[in-house]
Amino acid sequence: MPHLVVLTGAGVSAESGIRTFRDTNGLWEEHRIEDVATPEAFARNPALVLDFYNQRRAQARGVQPNAAHLALAGFEEVPGWTVSIITQNVDDLHERAGSTQVLHLHGSLTQMRSVKNENTVFDCPGDIAVGDLAPDGGQLRPHIVWFGEMVPAIEEAAEIVATADAL
Repeated sequence: MPHLVVLTGAGVSAESGIRTFRDTNGLWEEHRIEDVATPEAFARNPALVLDFYNQRRAQARGVQPNAAHLALAGFEEVPGWTVSIITQNVDDLHERAGSTQVLHLHGSLTQMRSVKNENTVFDCPGDIAVGDLAPDGGQLRPHIVWFGEMVPAIEEAAEIVATADAL
């Protein structure tokens, strides 16, 4: 059975209205990376970091998958093909379009995790606040890979790509 692997990034979700980091009016024009997207930033000012990601999560919930998301989901309907999407995006637009095999390299806004254990991951139904704790007692944080952190899904992504018949 042929395996199609698709790699996506910010451009796919930008068409739905998701703000990117580096474009004109991008997220980095309002915030410095060092202030909202590093473990050190979270240690210094967790409220600011959580607010930044709460706003991003709310924005993502307010937009819809676009034609690209829908077309990629449609490939799953091709008889005899399997489709995997590896994305740098942290929104859930691929899933909402109907894609079922999506690997988020940089994590997902729809999930949160304990600061004590990166493998203790939960669905994130709303905002995260300072004082919201995981069952292990650790502060909850977005399940996002911040600058300076390892990308835990990179090995899985390499394995998926290695099985691709078309990339």
